[in-house]
Amino acid sequence: MEDRKTRKVYTSAQAFVKIASFCAYQERTQQEVRSKLYEYGIKTDEVEVIISKLIQENFLNEERFAKAFAGGKFRVKKWGRNRIIRELEMRDLSPYCIKSALKEIPEGDYIETIHQIINKKSTEILSKNLYQKNYKIAQYLISRGFESELVWEILKVQSTEY
Repeated sequence: MEDRKTRKVYTSAQAFVKIASFCAYQERTQQEVRSKLYEYGIKTDEVEVIISKLIQENFLNEERFAKAFAGGKFRVKKWGRNRIIRELEMRDLSPYCIKSALKEIPEGDYIETIHQIINKKSTEILSKNLYQKNYKIAQYLISRGFESELVWEILKVQSTEY
């Protein structure tokens, strides 16, 4: 016996209504919407028509998605620019959208976030050796997507403070 769910197949009109509410709930990329429409059983040519209609009616805007994504991941998850860029590229966003999204991160806030993470990590790392401690902090920040040159520059200045 097969336990697969039988998928409901939607007409183009039904799929548009359903996908419009999908886009209204949260910002989406064209790639996400395209995948969802294929799940609904919509054919390729109809998918492109629906996507263009969503764009015209402003349900779907990849630049808006990129800005919301970058701002949210930076503020909430404390991701660096490199990580945000990689994630946006994985979602097939254009270089223009990515560049526009990075403008959502104020430089002052970015530097301040690095300082906050350094302060937090410096209390967690028990190593007495300053070089080991700085190396571990730098590795952590770089793994979160912060630029290595910037991390080391800030660490050199800040390591004299703790």
